[in-house]
Amino acid sequence: MIDVIASIRVKNGFRDEFVQKFKANLPAVLAEEGCIDYYPATDVESKLGIQKKDPDVVTVVEKWENIEALQAHAEAPHMTSFRETVKEIVEDISITVVTRA
Repeated sequence: MIDVIASIRVKNGFRDEFVQKFKANLPAVLAEEGCIDYYPATDVESKLGIQKKDPDVVTVVEKWENIEALQAHAEAPHMTSFRETVKEIVEDISITVVTRA
């Protein structure tokens, strides 16, 4: 199983628009072969002291059966279309791909 944590920085004030467009694409992603879970998340106050909250970051949490499913996801036509739809409001993306040790 593969887990992905994607941090997507959007232009200031565009988080809600990004999440709306993300959710419109969500059914297509969840229907992909090998997709176990896929959802957007935003910061909440935890009072843990070490947390770095950022109102312009959407964290995408993904779970895939294997690396091949993740690679197919990245190349899926609906993902190409989604990236085109949000390219003007996304400033930066970083991802971490892990598996349980």
